Amino acid sequence: MPDLEHLLLTTFGYDRFRPLQREICEATLAGRDVFALLPTGGGKSLCFQAPALVRPGLAVVVSPLISLMKDQVDTLVGNGVPAALLNSSLSSDEKAAVNAGLRESRYRLLYVSPERLVGEGSDAFLARLASCGVSFIAVDEAHCISQWGHDFRPEYRQLARLRDALP
Repeated sequence: MPDLEHLLLTTFGYDRFRPLQREICEATLAGRDVFALLPTGGGKSLCFQAPALVRPGLAVVVSPLISLMKDQVDTLVGNGVPAALLNSSLSSDEKAAVNAGLRESRYRLLYVSPERLVGEGSDAFLARLASCGVSFIAVDEAHCISQWGHDFRPEYRQLARLRDALP
């Protein structure tokens, strides 16, 4: 299992953790539920990206913003991390390629929208994810619920059902 400091330097290019990042990573690696509230620019993404590279399996990242997903996946792939996204911006061929990658266990991180996980037709997708050996689920940008109201993305309120579908 890679050492967090080594991974931090070789994959992400940082020589030390910012405040609370290490503790959050370690809690995730220990399999505990974690609620991390850090300021903008505080390095929240690293807190689930690094454990995803240490723990075996696929980490699923729930994100409501297509542009954020794309930026994060592009950066990860640029750093040599096998990551992908599934959202409405992809063509049918691109979605098929990502699904093939999931079947072949090519990814360590998969970014998806809350609608993809709990919306209409999500049962088959959750079954596919269950067969991928999901290591953990990270819910990113959850502050959107309180910032923009409970009806901004009502699917966020349904994410609790993932505990049963992807224990």
